Amino acid sequence: MKIVLNGKPREVRAENLSDLLMELGFSGRVATAVNEDFIPSSLRISHKLVDGDRIEVVAPMQGG
Repeated sequence: MKIVLNGKPREVRAENLSDLLMELGFSGRVATAVNEDFIPSSLRISHKLVDGDRIEVVAPMQGG
């Protein structure tokens, strides 16, 4: 399936948001949005992806 991840086109196998994060190696706490809608972590496994989805994944950064 073709998606856009953080502004860059990607080809992925995952069918839901939770599997996508695992497939792409994201670990720890991240915030996710699909087509500009925030998806809480509790709903990621049930959020089905479709071809062309625009996904944003943001991780908190430490520093000052």
